Amino acid sequence: MTADTTPPRPQIVVLCGSTRFWDALAEAALYETAAGRIVLAPGCNLKQPHPLWADPARADRLKHVLGDLHLRKIDLADDVLIVNPGGYIGDSTRREIAYARSLGRPIRYTHPTPDHT
Repeated sequence: MTADTTPPRPQIVVLCGSTRFWDALAEAALYETAAGRIVLAPGCNLKQPHPLWADPARADRLKHVLGDLHLRKIDLADDVLIVNPGGYIGDSTRREIAYARSLGRPIRYTHPTPDHT
C-alpha cells in the first residue's frame, strides 16, 4: 500500500473498569474489536492468582505500575469506554474518568450510572 491507498487509522478505544468484571471487560473488547476499533484494555487481573503478584509487596508495586500504565493507554486513546455492570464505578475507575475528562476524551458507559449523563 502507498500513502494514497492506506486506509485511515481505526479509532482507538480504551476500556476502563474494575477487574472484578473481567468477563465483561473481555466481552466489551470483543464488541469494540468487531466494530473495527483498536482496543486497549487492562492486561492483568490482580484478583486472579498468578505467580507475578503472589507476593503482597510485589502485588502492591505492580498495582501502582499498572495504574500509571493505564493512564498512558488513555493518552493514546481516541475515546474511553467505562465497563460498569450494575453501574459500579470504583476508585481506580473514577481516577481514570477524571484523567480522561482532563484530556477531553469522549467517555461512554456500558451501563447507566447516576454520575453521568
